[in-house]
Amino acid sequence: MASSYSLPVVIFSFIFLFSLAAANEVTVGAKSGGWKILPSSSYSFTEWAQKARFKVGDFIVFHYEAGKDSVLEVTKEAYNSCNTTNPLANYTDGETKVKLDRSGPFYFISGVNGHCEKGQKLSLVVVSPRHIAISPAPSPVEFEDGPALAPTSGSARLGGGYVAVLGLVLGLWVWF
Repeated sequence: MASSYSLPVVIFSFIFLFSLAAANEVTVGAKSGGWKILPSSSYSFTEWAQKARFKVGDFIVFHYEAGKDSVLEVTKEAYNSCNTTNPLANYTDGETKVKLDRSGPFYFISGVNGHCEKGQKLSLVVVSPRHIAISPAPSPVEFEDGPALAPTSGSARLGGGYVAVLGLVLGLWVWF
């Protein structure tokens, strides 16, 4: 027979695991413009990213006009020098969704000549699961002329929900 505090411990454990398993989709860019040269040099995509928390499994989404712009994933050196040759990945579809599949830094620049030099570049850091503290997800932040954090997509959380439900069922089964 389980002790009286087992059920709350099991439930809390699975809620915590669910929150870690849920992936976020974060959209880069202002509500009206997306991935483009910002109208003000006083704010950058990287400054915006430093205020957000990215974890392994999250997605970063870039919206831009296909055929007129692109997103290049590059090395730190290419990011610093705005070098568009030999990117790690080249996206041109206008609706680029990149999975942040590892911890550490990621670097993105525009593939259009001169755009990176005008500030169309983003560096962000992804934290590993062991570095995630118990805290709520970042709330949506809007900047009139700067990048905005998009609301989390419900579909991105679907997989984590199955894990939580399965864990809760197994926990209750063990308890009884």
